[in-house]
Amino acid sequence: MAAVLACGDGAALSHRSAAELWGLLRPHQVPVEVSTSSRSGRAKRAGIRLRRSTTLVDGVVTRRNGIPVTTVPRTIADLRGTMPGWLWRRAVRQAELAGFALGPGVEGDGTRSDLERDFLRLCRQHGLPRPEVNVRVGRWTVDFLWRAERLAVETDSYRYHRGRIAFQDDRARDLDLRRRGLQVRRFSELQIDEEPERVAADLETALADLALGRATV
Repeated sequence: MAAVLACGDGAALSHRSAAELWGLLRPHQVPVEVSTSSRSGRAKRAGIRLRRSTTLVDGVVTRRNGIPVTTVPRTIADLRGTMPGWLWRRAVRQAELAGFALGPGVEGDGTRSDLERDFLRLCRQHGLPRPEVNVRVGRWTVDFLWRAERLAVETDSYRYHRGRIAFQDDRARDLDLRRRGLQVRRFSELQIDEEPERVAADLETALADLALGRATV
């Protein structure tokens, strides 16, 4: 708030600082990024990166916690091209998970982690059909699902799947999914990163076999 007030009338928190206020990115060090449509408060100020914008109109500025800030769609648009692509995609993903509108030209992919996004990239690069992402099946949310072939895939990272409780939960999930007629494949983060060809080959074989089995029933 202090940074916005210091920049005069018509100023609003923007870019990465706006993304942090909306909870799309983790807080980082200063400078605080502020955009303004006026010429007031244009003097350089320590700890503030001031941006001039001729399109900072009422429709793209709102308030959050009392602080003037660019809307989520405008924030995402401002971030594009101003930071690494993986970080921009993370902000988009967090906005999607939070239920915010993404704005024109921005499409989310339903993923909840970089590992899930890496798996989708693997499917795309190896010509596999695109699965549904984070699908509710009974009391579980399946990472990836090929519905017609009834194939479910879980992507496991050590961070979230270590320990006795996680181990037992994973087995209970797999058993329940199999009872519902799904085949379940699990791939580790290491396999997806370092053995993508083997993962893709396994999936291609499984999808072909399941499709053939469905056709002959």
